[in-house]
Amino acid sequence: MLSGKPSVFLLMVNGQIESADFPEFDELYCKYSYVYGHDWAPTTGLEEGISQITSKNRDSNQCFVWNFPMEITFKSTNPFGWPQIVISVYGADLFGNDVVRGYGGVHVPTTPGRHKRTIPMFVPESSSKLQKFTSWLTGRRPEFTDPKVVAQGEGREVTRVLSQGYVTISFNIVTKDLKKLGYDSIPANQTSDNTGF
Repeated sequence: MLSGKPSVFLLMVNGQIESADFPEFDELYCKYSYVYGHDWAPTTGLEEGISQITSKNRDSNQCFVWNFPMEITFKSTNPFGWPQIVISVYGADLFGNDVVRGYGGVHVPTTPGRHKRTIPMFVPESSSKLQKFTSWLTGRRPEFTDPKVVAQGEGREVTRVLSQGYVTISFNIVTKDLKKLGYDSIPANQTSDNTGF
């Protein structure tokens, strides 16, 4: 076995999709998936998942609580294409059809430790009043054929969207061999050396 400089680094992600705030809706579920660059490869864990349906809390803040776990480990040779998590939230409309209630995405944090992110969610909108009426009548709302488009920039500038709701995610991040490959992942406000392996 050759001892020397490692050729890849590892990014270990675990945490949970904790909760959501969608004041206008009830009984929602979410899906998640990761989007990452060509040099990245998952080594363990799940790349996508779907939660249980949850109802709005009956207390004063009326949020949705999923506490849906996620865990994955990636390996890569460079940080280009750092993983992003894409969240899609769905619920039933008046006719009982599953419709998208929000899309959102965020990069997985780059520094080791515990992180919490609140992701603003949005839905695509019809471009005309006639399309809005037709989509309401048929129960087919505008949605992305592939939710991963949220993590990409192409074509996003011409997409009309409506902001609605937030999803809160907690991450626990561990990195291995980033420093040995010459990458510094220490946050600017931290000076200790105990941030990774």
